[in-house]
Amino acid sequence: MIDEIKGLSNESALDSMVTNNFKKVTSRFLILPIILLFLFFVFFAFNIKNTFADTYVESQKAMFLELNELLSVYPNLAYNITYLGDCLVLFPFVFIFLFAAPKFWEVLLTSSLFTIITSALLKFIFAIPRPAALIDIDTFTIMGRPNIMHTSLPSGHSMTAFTVVTILLFAFMPQKKSHKVLWSVILISIGLSIAFSRVAVGAHYPFDVVLGCTIGYIMAILGITINKNTNWLFWMKNRKFYPIIMLIFSVWMYLVILKLIKHNMVIFYLSFIALIVTFCIITFKYVKKNKA
Repeated sequence: MIDEIKGLSNESALDSMVTNNFKKVTSRFLILPIILLFLFFVFFAFNIKNTFADTYVESQKAMFLELNELLSVYPNLAYNITYLGDCLVLFPFVFIFLFAAPKFWEVLLTSSLFTIITSALLKFIFAIPRPAALIDIDTFTIMGRPNIMHTSLPSGHSMTAFTVVTILLFAFMPQKKSHKVLWSVILISIGLSIAFSRVAVGAHYPFDVVLGCTIGYIMAILGITINKNTNWLFWMKNRKFYPIIMLIFSVWMYLVILKLIKHNMVIFYLSFIALIVTFCIITFKYVKKNKA
């Protein structure tokens, strides 16, 4: 009983820390990314020669080819990293916070919904052809099946990665200034590595990932702002709902296993292990509670 109380106390402390850190995030954090988006569209508005799509692709074709060659030096590493932009693979690494810090997941779920909707709308509106649709595939590195759809702008993987990274950044921001700098550099570096791996695998142009990162950041800030005064995942701490969560985890593990069987890549093993660890923790808590 004493151990259980201590466990609840530690979880509550972590959730309180995340909540307090989120309260420090204000709408002024949106000023810089919105300015960047404005300048981006102003630039292309005054430089369109034929169509937006033609101008957009031609303005960065050479940059894409150079970056693709540079970043694909270690193809297996780049291919593994790029899958971290897939929520099916990325989310298991932060599932542990579902119980320890429900506030984190309130923000993540809200921001992810915004990200999905925004990504789908912008891809439909801009309809930019993927690199493989316009550039000779023999002139650059492509990992996986060539994508020739008109869904290049923005990069959905980059949006997902930066949504999660931004939420992690603010949720667990250290108090000391030196630690803040280190924490920020580490998280942003991880986010950029995932984002630009999309160029390395030949799936996106550089501007696709830059805009994806920017929009992902905006979605995260919006999610944090909206959820400051809410507590709609409070029921996560109620153990009678654990079987439902365990069922969701089981389905998630099945989907990851399908990916693993198809691709047999290290990143899927790591994602699966992260799922197993969280599943074991929740199972242990549930069994322990029932015995008590």
